[in-house]
Amino acid sequence: MTPGPASAKGSKDTGAPKSRTNSIVELIVIVLVAIGLALGIQAFIVKPYKIPSRSMEPTLEVGQRVLVDRIGMHFSEPKIGDVMVFHPPKDAEQQVCGPAPHEVTPGGAACDAPEPEEASVNFIKRVVAGPGDTLYIKEGHAYVNGKKEHDPYITPCGSSSECNFPTPIKIPAGHWFMMGDNRGESDDSRFWGPVPTKWIIGQAFLTYWPPDRIGTL
Repeated sequence: MTPGPASAKGSKDTGAPKSRTNSIVELIVIVLVAIGLALGIQAFIVKPYKIPSRSMEPTLEVGQRVLVDRIGMHFSEPKIGDVMVFHPPKDAEQQVCGPAPHEVTPGGAACDAPEPEEASVNFIKRVVAGPGDTLYIKEGHAYVNGKKEHDPYITPCGSSSECNFPTPIKIPAGHWFMMGDNRGESDDSRFWGPVPTKWIIGQAFLTYWPPDRIGTL
């Protein structure tokens, strides 16, 4: 008698449940790796940043988003004209200047030294002068080593006192003088001093939102 086909009764097909479990585990691993890579990229390579104020108009508007190159600071120093994200001095938002905290007087000299302690907040401004440069400000324009900056990107601010600091200052070694492009509406190094290199997070190099503003800086 020819034996019939083997009965499947009593047999267990465990392939499907195992396959489903493996897929779930694989998905979890992929998600965790992706999150880890994203966090690592933000911490060490490129970080997104949202523009919080009008200080960089017309170049950057409130709510616009930029990408910040964090790794470049390990290989080169900022250049005049670069747009940088950085930590300001601790009391920058109160416009306090210097190791012996005081307020600067518009119409005299801009702040030539920051408080020694940095703040936890981030600012975004443009580099207008670097270590060893001599600087004064007239009608919102920076004059560096006696020459007016090439500044087609700014909103000038005329004869108001906070736009004029005619007494020259010298930028200390390892420091960078930062100013917003909206010179009449920017809280910047004029009031709280140049920024040490170690407080700089990186250079803003690309704007990616909104779509109609996509482009390099």
